Amino acid sequence: MDVVATSDIVLERDGEVAIVSINRPEKRNALSLQTMRELGHALDAIGSEPAVRAVILRGEGPAFSAGHDLRELLDRDAPAYRAIFDECVRLMARIAALPQPVIAEIAKVATAAGCQLVASCDLAVASSEATFATPGVRIGLFCSTPMVALSRAVGRKRAMEMLLTGDPIDAATALAWGLVNRVVPPERLRDETLALARRIAASSRNIVGIGKAAFYAQVDLDQDAAYEYTKEVMIDNAQREDAREGISAFLERRGPHWAGNVAPDGP
Repeated sequence: MDVVATSDIVLERDGEVAIVSINRPEKRNALSLQTMRELGHALDAIGSEPAVRAVILRGEGPAFSAGHDLRELLDRDAPAYRAIFDECVRLMARIAALPQPVIAEIAKVATAAGCQLVASCDLAVASSEATFATPGVRIGLFCSTPMVALSRAVGRKRAMEMLLTGDPIDAATALAWGLVNRVVPPERLRDETLALARRIAASSRNIVGIGKAAFYAQVDLDQDAAYEYTKEVMIDNAQREDAREGISAFLERRGPHWAGNVAPDGP
């Protein structure tokens, strides 16, 4: 397994799966400006790597991420705050734009921008010990940017409850509300997340990338516009080499041999 480390991020490769770890356990993996920039650079590198077909995002130590580094949010001027929140927004957008699916692996705590990070990932696997919260209201800094991803993941009423009370929800509630896909015993978290990533990685990188991009492009459209858009995506998809190979392999009752190892152009 290859390992590349910066000051705040560790990037590993396990076959076709990239594992990105936020490595500030002593700060509960708080998202400082530097941490967000390093994480963004790591995701950019992964996005341009044809051999990577799925990504796991995790945190070292007791927290997935406790959110923004509050030391950076005290007594600053507007340009300084803008730099921090601009970087945060760019980071969340990078996850959606990445051609590979990103799976959050949450061992314990994900709060504020850390909860936003979970909600921004394509999939999420949580330990039964994990908790999630947007507690900014309690310290006078409402979780306004986290609410964007959170409300889209769990819906308006549930998001508002989390945002207005700051109360944490447990892993079972997060599963019921749609914030995470699976809840597993703590000792199975790494293996279960990796197994999900490998299942995704077994498909064509190009076709998965086309599908991921189309999902986010259509999800907020009205039904007619969504069908019009996705119809064109399927026309483009059907002409791709991996579509021909996949359909042929199914009809011939054999395993497919994917050629799709270059990021898709999009429809």
